[in-house]
Amino acid sequence: MADVLSQNEIDNLLKQLSSGELDVDDIEDSKSVKVKEYDFSRPAKFSKEHLRTLEIIFEHFGRLISSNLPAYLRKNVQVEVMNSEAVTYSEFSNALSNPVLLGVVNMYPLTGNIVIEIATNLGYTMIDRLLGGVGEPLDKSRDFSEIELSILERIFNIIIDLLREPWANVVEIAPHLERIETNSQFAQIISPSEMIAIVTINVNIGGVEGLMNVCLPYITLEDVMDKLNTKYWFSTMQDRDETSYSDVIETAINKALIPVSAELGRSTITVWDFMNLQLGDVIKLNKGIEEEMDVYVGNIVKFKSLPGSINDNYAVKITEIIREEE
Repeated sequence: MADVLSQNEIDNLLKQLSSGELDVDDIEDSKSVKVKEYDFSRPAKFSKEHLRTLEIIFEHFGRLISSNLPAYLRKNVQVEVMNSEAVTYSEFSNALSNPVLLGVVNMYPLTGNIVIEIATNLGYTMIDRLLGGVGEPLDKSRDFSEIELSILERIFNIIIDLLREPWANVVEIAPHLERIETNSQFAQIISPSEMIAIVTINVNIGGVEGLMNVCLPYITLEDVMDKLNTKYWFSTMQDRDETSYSDVIETAINKALIPVSAELGRSTITVWDFMNLQLGDVIKLNKGIEEEMDVYVGNIVKFKSLPGSINDNYAVKITEIIREEE
């Protein structure tokens, strides 16, 4: 608010102007409007509020990745949103080096596609884990083979399906992977001069770190831009309790591998007898052939069973379930 002059100050100004002590041209107009330059090549379509809301969405997305991917990779996965910014698509594509790992994702019912870029070292690590390796990236980058891309397509589909829940407060989406590109020139989904929002996510898979960049074109988000603000976000967010992620936890537990073993019986022998065991020797167990066997899940007895066979393989038939309270 501008300063208000007192009556004495007004009288003094009028006196100085009438006597010639003060020239009107020398008075600086304090109300002059400062002109801000507008760059038409980089129109400000994404505000800080929009970018902050996108960060909140992808922080939720990151938590889902951290809880779901370990079930497939059998490695600890840590995800952290680093930052978000608005740039032109040409700036994003020019920063990519070949080979690159780009997933072009359709965001139905939103218009157009988004692009998810995963660092190549993370791609090689995931392939190594899924093929039974320890999860180490390659020393030297190379092109991905068709078999490797088929394996990565499975991981992309898992990650993309996790987008549904974080976006539910803004719009119900049904995302699906259209294709995977390893050359940035074949992923020109929009005009190079179009504005995009980039959310940068740091991913750590068992000690191997790399970045995941999510490219969100303005034309894709245009219909929901008014909903990309924290006020709308928190007003529509459902009250969450401690069971809000029960389905995610249940899915991860259902896919966990656990050891199951059936115990025929036990016996105690001397070290001398053990060292002199020969083919055809008989060890007497503490259970008869008609008695039920214990079935262990880990190191806990959970079932009783009877021995048998199926398709020329040894098998057991569950006869009783041992409840925890028993």
